[in-house]
Amino acid sequence: MSGDVHPQAIVSPRARLHDSVRVGAFSIIGDDVAIGAGTVIGPHVVINGPTVIGEHNHIYQFCSIGEAPQDKKFADEPTRLVIGNNNTIRECCTLNRGTSQDRGETTIGDDNWIMAYVHVAHDCVVGNHTIMANGVTLAGHVTVGDWVIFGGYSGAHQFCHVGEHAFLGMYAGVARDVPAYVMVTGQPPEPRGINLEGLKRRGFTAEQQRNLKEAYRVLYRRNLKLAEALEELDRRLPEQPELKPLIDSVRASERGILR
Repeated sequence: MSGDVHPQAIVSPRARLHDSVRVGAFSIIGDDVAIGAGTVIGPHVVINGPTVIGEHNHIYQFCSIGEAPQDKKFADEPTRLVIGNNNTIRECCTLNRGTSQDRGETTIGDDNWIMAYVHVAHDCVVGNHTIMANGVTLAGHVTVGDWVIFGGYSGAHQFCHVGEHAFLGMYAGVARDVPAYVMVTGQPPEPRGINLEGLKRRGFTAEQQRNLKEAYRVLYRRNLKLAEALEELDRRLPEQPELKPLIDSVRASERGILR
């Protein structure tokens, strides 16, 4: 044990904290928890292990981090949660460890903005630079690509994949995969186009944006069979490499894409 720990916090002697870690009052850090440099743990946070938390994260009050998965098959196997660097995790979030039935690990990448009351269930894989607004819920085994944005109270069913740069609007709960770049809104959720605002913010050129808009039309608006749409997009790929994440996310889908 090390770090700047409030006297009213409890830290297990089996936890490993960098000297620069700060732990607020009434927080509890359990066995087999490792926390990297510059991370701030607010008051009233509970972190159980095995959990690895990287550097310069800020975890706000009343979060439950690394607790056992909410899975009836779980029998206290040695699974874990791994959180990267520079993440903001706001009030009352719940991030669970993995299960032995899957990869045994829940993984959250770097530079994610996770707002209040978000739940990330067992065995999820969350990439980098994502935003999850208040009340977002990821069921078990969900994969989220880089730069994805979830609107408030949106979520994903078990085993869904949400491709990079996708956008889910408020209350949109998806039960199929969302391809890269695609914007989904409504109840029931429907694909509405390409996430152009997000692409502009991330430096995609006007030409790349046009190419992706046209690729969306091929996939969603020309009444082509999925195999035919993919053949058309493959022909464009050598001249339009930005299409690759879209094509790959469609081809990799096991649940079927939202279409």
